[in-house]
Amino acid sequence: MVEIKTAIQWMAARGLSVAEVVASSKLPDQVVDAILQGRYTPSPQQRESIATALGVGIEQIAWGHVAPVEAMYGHGPQFGRSP
Repeated sequence: MVEIKTAIQWMAARGLSVAEVVASSKLPDQVVDAILQGRYTPSPQQRESIATALGVGIEQIAWGHVAPVEAMYGHGPQFGRSP
């Protein structure tokens, strides 16, 4: 069974800091920070870079948003379709 954790949990398990992950992933620090906080869903290439930096497989990391994504336009679902 493959163990699946968030990137933050893998960092804690491996004793890695954010700076170490940024350096080994070669991604901008703002992108790594957003991925770690769950505010950004990374591209396949970014997922590969983060997984390699953490020393795990891509399938072992739980990707995705932890905060709900809200509509940017219109009044929301209670008013029907937005333009």
